[in-house]
Amino acid sequence: MSAAGKGSNTYLDQVVAQQAVLEDDLKARRNAAASAAAAPAASPMTRRQSPMAKRERVMGGAEPDRTAPGPVDVRITGFWRWKNVLVPPNAFVVHTRRGREKPLHIGLGVSFRFTPATDSFLVVPGATQTILINAYCICQELQGVLVQGYVQWIIQDFAIAYRKLDFGDAEDPMRLVNLQLREQAEAAIKDKVATMGVRDVLSDKQPIIEELTGRLRAVAEGEGDSDQGLGLRIVTVQIKEAVVTSSRLWENLQKPYRAEQGQIARLAELRAEEAIAQREMATERLRETKRLEDERELAELRARNEASQFDTEVAERLRRTQREHDDARAVAELETETTRHALRMERERHAEEAETGTLRIEREQRLKRMELDGELELVRSRARSDHERALLDLERVGVRAEIDNQETAASLQSKLIGSLPEIMERLPKPAELRAVSINGGDRTTVSGLLAELAVVIGTLRSAVAADRTDS
Repeated sequence: MSAAGKGSNTYLDQVVAQQAVLEDDLKARRNAAASAAAAPAASPMTRRQSPMAKRERVMGGAEPDRTAPGPVDVRITGFWRWKNVLVPPNAFVVHTRRGREKPLHIGLGVSFRFTPATDSFLVVPGATQTILINAYCICQELQGVLVQGYVQWIIQDFAIAYRKLDFGDAEDPMRLVNLQLREQAEAAIKDKVATMGVRDVLSDKQPIIEELTGRLRAVAEGEGDSDQGLGLRIVTVQIKEAVVTSSRLWENLQKPYRAEQGQIARLAELRAEEAIAQREMATERLRETKRLEDERELAELRARNEASQFDTEVAERLRRTQREHDDARAVAELETETTRHALRMERERHAEEAETGTLRIEREQRLKRMELDGELELVRSRARSDHERALLDLERVGVRAEIDNQETAASLQSKLIGSLPEIMERLPKPAELRAVSINGGDRTTVSGLLAELAVVIGTLRSAVAADRTDS
């Protein structure tokens, strides 16, 4: 207990006050009934200022419930000298009579006839009594400790108890007995706590319980089978709480445990944070790995798509290049063939012109000879010339047929068609238009085409010969 101020001792003042209250309470209130009859209108405040109330207030206990029933409900019936006392079944009673050494009736719930002039009786509750204990103790370290507990007791042998205990309080027959047992219990608790440390008192209350039980049973029940007890039996002894009165000491006692628990809690938090961090890192690693795998798969898919697209474009470009090369080669071949055909036609034309010139010269010579040799020789010469020309034509046609047979009809036709514009450009412009009708030939074969060409050439020759004759 800490001092309230300089020159004062709170604990000493409290002990003195408790001692004064105890002395007041130990005085038997024999005239309680007469005082109640003399002052029936006593206020509740006056009842609350009784010694018991003062003791409860000083000791810090709760104020008793004044509305609860006080003494045992004993009914007295009859009138004058013929009365009956009816005792409840849970109350002890002792009935004595003047001139008798021993009681007439004693026991639990015994009812009897009562003569007011010579008889007297005492009724005591038989129920279990509970004593609340608030013991202010000084432990081994000279520190104040408040020990709270309770004791339950019951009357075991009323024949001994009514002779050794004071049940004369009209308001509460058990008041003095409870007060005496409470003081003995507090003394036993203080004696035991004085030999113990603060930590022992707070952590293990069993030694206090054993010490208190032993002392109270030695007083209430006696030792062995001797008649030294009070006729009571201790039912149970319990210590509810032990509190250090100094708040600073209480905080200092709690600091190591709180610090240890704080350390354990902090370590647990650190372990939890570490586990959470590791889990988060693992989750982040898995997420990042999954993201990288997805990106790699997407990159591979894009690469495959781009490669496929590139291969397709390259193949298409190659195909187009090849097609262009093929077309260019075909065009070149067609142009070469057309050129060759044009050159051949040109050579044939020159040959025809030369032949025509030769024929013209021969004709002139024949004409001269005809003029000389006569008409018959002229005819023969003309026939022979025509025959030779026909033979030459046939030979030339055979050679051309052999050349043309080496090519297909489609290619020959395409070449011929392709070279026609150039041939037409090189032909001399006609002074007059002559139409030649070619019918009866099969244009789909080489022989039919050659026949038509022979007709065309013959027509041309006839036209040239006519032109020369005119000139």
